[in-house]
Amino acid sequence: MVPEQKLNLTGKVALVSGAGVGIGRAVALALGQAGAFIGIHYHSSKEGAEKLLDELLAQNINALLLPADLTNEAEANAVVDKLAAKAGHLDILVNNSGGLVKRAKIEDCTLENWNKSLDLNLTSAFLLTRQAIPHLRATGSGRIVNILSLSVQTGGANGGGSYAAAKGGLMVFTHTLAKELAPHVRTNSVMPGTVETQHHEIHSTAEMLENYRKQTPLGRNTFAEEVASSVLFLASDMSSHINGALIDISGGRFLR
Repeated sequence: MVPEQKLNLTGKVALVSGAGVGIGRAVALALGQAGAFIGIHYHSSKEGAEKLLDELLAQNINALLLPADLTNEAEANAVVDKLAAKAGHLDILVNNSGGLVKRAKIEDCTLENWNKSLDLNLTSAFLLTRQAIPHLRATGSGRIVNILSLSVQTGGANGGGSYAAAKGGLMVFTHTLAKELAPHVRTNSVMPGTVETQHHEIHSTAEMLENYRKQTPLGRNTFAEEVASSVLFLASDMSSHINGALIDISGGRFLR
């Protein structure tokens, strides 16, 4: 029998890591507006997370602030446990937390930079996911969505190799989870194009952003809300038979 398909997440509980800014913020809003109770994780973006909480509560959307350093095992575990205790269960996990530590070609990349990149972008997702698995499995229809990067296609242009390697690991991690957790939990990923968020304000020049636009058949960079729409689809019943997939949200930038 074909399951009922809908985008309505009423009654669901979603944890979004790195929700204080950019893509994470847009994802948390989209899932919340679809009816989910939102766990707002943040580390350094306290002000953004608090503003998001106020915005969600103003729309009568249940939400909980969850500050933590996700590279710390105890803190990552506590994020999951606090949300599950408050909301009663956990249905959706969005691994969005991460970022580029420092641009450096591999020959110039220090071990510290390499390890920080892996911890921030891959180990954090591992820790959060491992703690969330029993809760997600218990629902019988858990969903995990991992946020990748176009760097898995480019190999990390302009010294972003350590970041690309970590995101590539997250892509393989998606495949691992899709096999290990099915059929009770579905795991998928999205690969945003260049999203003009705080990440690129810090790490990309105006010239670089313009070049990215020119490389994209649709003629512009990606909006965070477009990434959020794809995450909402993967978190909903509309994607009930999609598992282990990657959705490219780059405007066709990598077409050959």
